[in-house]
Amino acid sequence: MDSRTVGIPEVDGTEDVAVVIDVMRAFTTAAWAFHRGADKIVLAADVGEALAIKACQPGWLALKDGAPVRGFDLVNSPGVIRDTDLSGRTVIQKTTAGTVGALAVVEAKLALCASFAVAGATARALADAAADSVTFVATGEDGRAAEDLACAEYLDRLLAGDRPDPDPYLLRARTSPAADDLRGGRRRGAHPADVELCLEVNRFDFAMKLGLEEGMAVLRPLRPRPDAASAAHRAR
Repeated sequence: MDSRTVGIPEVDGTEDVAVVIDVMRAFTTAAWAFHRGADKIVLAADVGEALAIKACQPGWLALKDGAPVRGFDLVNSPGVIRDTDLSGRTVIQKTTAGTVGALAVVEAKLALCASFAVAGATARALADAAADSVTFVATGEDGRAAEDLACAEYLDRLLAGDRPDPDPYLLRARTSPAADDLRGGRRRGAHPADVELCLEVNRFDFAMKLGLEEGMAVLRPLRPRPDAASAAHRAR
């Protein structure tokens, strides 16, 4: 499968199959939200849209980057979401980079959102789709975020049929500026466990598929076939 990796500014609408990557932290947080029982995640373009959606759907929970603020129920932190019961809930997510990248490719024939936590299942979903090519969208730092690029390269190796050692890719993520900012408390709303949770490879056996539903960008878990779950485990 041919592949290319771009930043959000390079998304041009020609992406038939796209994987939007935000390791620290949007799509690690999203994966944990599904694990904790969330039914779906609605991606908002900005804070105003997130609050407007919530006003129409008062039972939904709004999540954003940074410290807790009025109108938002959750923060973009896998460490926080890990301890939150979201059974049957809908989450509205707005983040600085991840949701922006997802909205840029929401009309692709196949769009997935990914992090290390769902890497194996994401690769299986792409293989099952029999796509000729894939565009990886590295969302952090306009496509230069070390952790997102490392995840894209790891996924590319999986798609090539390799069984790569994840440690070199995780090292790049662990020593990235984003990880350093999280550890140093320079990102508000961070949990002490966030970095390590973002470095768990194949923690979950589902991919995350993006699509339009009633005019909204919606993320849902995509469960693999039974053999896909085994493949994800073997890739760990």
